[in-house]
Amino acid sequence: MTRINTNVPSLVAQSRLQNSNQDLQTALTRLSTGLRINTGADDPAGLIASEALRSEITSLGKAVSNTRRASQIISTADSGLGQVSNLLNDIRGLVVEAANSGGLSAEEIAANQLQIDSSLEAINRISQSTTFQGSKLLDGTLDFVSTARSVASVRDINIDQANLGAVGQISADVVIDSAATQAAITAATGGFTAAANATATFVTGTDSITITAATAGSDFNDVQVQFVDDTTAGDVAASASFDTAQRTLTVTYNSTAATSTNRDIDAIAAAITADGTFTGAVVDVNGADAFVEPTTTPSTLKSGGEVLIADLVFQLSGEDGSETFNFGSGTAASQISDAVNLVADSTGVSAGFSSVAGITFSSTGYGSDTLVDIEVINEEAGGTFAASLTNDRATGADIVATVNGVEADGDGNRLSINTSVLDLNLTVDAGSSTNFSFQITGGGALFQLGPDVTTNQQARLGIGSVSTGQLGGANGRLYELGSGQARSLENDVAGASVIIEDVIAKVTGLRGRLGAFQSTTLDSNMISLNETLANLQEAESSIRDADFAQESANLTRAQILVQSGTNVLALANQNPQNVLSLLR
Repeated sequence: MTRINTNVPSLVAQSRLQNSNQDLQTALTRLSTGLRINTGADDPAGLIASEALRSEITSLGKAVSNTRRASQIISTADSGLGQVSNLLNDIRGLVVEAANSGGLSAEEIAANQLQIDSSLEAINRISQSTTFQGSKLLDGTLDFVSTARSVASVRDINIDQANLGAVGQISADVVIDSAATQAAITAATGGFTAAANATATFVTGTDSITITAATAGSDFNDVQVQFVDDTTAGDVAASASFDTAQRTLTVTYNSTAATSTNRDIDAIAAAITADGTFTGAVVDVNGADAFVEPTTTPSTLKSGGEVLIADLVFQLSGEDGSETFNFGSGTAASQISDAVNLVADSTGVSAGFSSVAGITFSSTGYGSDTLVDIEVINEEAGGTFAASLTNDRATGADIVATVNGVEADGDGNRLSINTSVLDLNLTVDAGSSTNFSFQITGGGALFQLGPDVTTNQQARLGIGSVSTGQLGGANGRLYELGSGQARSLENDVAGASVIIEDVIAKVTGLRGRLGAFQSTTLDSNMISLNETLANLQEAESSIRDADFAQESANLTRAQILVQSGTNVLALANQNPQNVLSLLR
């Protein structure tokens, strides 16, 4: 080559050296950062894909931390509820102990009441003091806000979860197709003697008076007629009064009255009639004779009817237990009804008597779990009670209803649904068939559990207040067990027992619901998010991260090429010097 203005080999060597330096710089950058893509020029498509993955990874990381935080909140709430449960169990023990009034002194029962008062105060304190980073968890702040309590037929409601959507509220339309019913068996009037107007006749001197009940039926069976000769009353007319509870017709007169018409037989009959419960009639024609008290106490006996024809033994069973009853012939249907009601709390069966229908044995509760079973063990000859029964076993029926078109699960008067939009349970008035609707307008603890801020990646959980004024249900509130309240140990131990059982069930249900949310929703969400996060990180790594083995090889190659390129460029730059030999 004899031209010196353009050194083509040098230019070629420079170009190759420049490329080698770029390769070396790229290898050094990737090895120092650990990334294959450091600028958009490294891989435009890869950069776009990896940045999208990085955005998802960031959101998923926050979703994981949100889920972890939600789990911590639920654990804190459950810890407070656990203490409430312990206190409620203590209260229940005190109530049961106080029911033993025959074995405890009034002072001991009062001491139990003081302990209950202290426990109620502690529950209220826990309700206010259970917090997480300043937010109260058990005072009702996290409960849903709804108009349900303004519905007359709603006795109790718990809204567990609700998706309020973008509008921030949801309607609940409840349509009751059929009301809950009680189990019932009727012993018709044919099981007893026919109703009649009870009568009694008693002798007074040489005459007689017959009294007849104004109303037919067993209410006037075994009514005794008693006489009171009030000689201090003065000259006043005879009078009569009927004591329903004692089944006693008391006739008051004055045998020393100045006016004979105030003390003769006609006056006594007229006084009985004037009372209105019975009519009195003189059998003979000597009503003007002086009244003489009968030597024996007159009684209507069983003349009012509605009594058993023969001796009867039967076992009555309900959802709470069984009881065996033994009645003799002549026992009134109303007495049988009263006897059943005395042990209704043990059997779960009550009774009501009507002269038209007979005795109706009904479960005290409602729903398919209720039961009335009557087994006639023995009935003497001639008895008709067993034949009068409409059935020997009956069960109730649960409420059938829909909420927003979704068929609800019925349990007595309680209905519940659990959908992705709404999870609630509510109790209506016993046997109610009234449709209603209400609005859920806000409230609830909103947890963001997914990477996108959308309603289907959020959970809104309701945590109601556990204060004594809110804990309870259809049978009453917990505060009623306090001193001076309606269900205190002094006023109503049985009522206190019913309330405390309802409250324990409600708190236990709340703990179970929170536990289910934590174990199924939060824990499973955490696992799912972590797995997705790992997969996305792996995908992002495969696109963006450097392969150190490959980049190390590239570095070595680039170093060798730079060194050799530098040497070649030096040789290429020396070639024009060969032209000097032509000028010698």
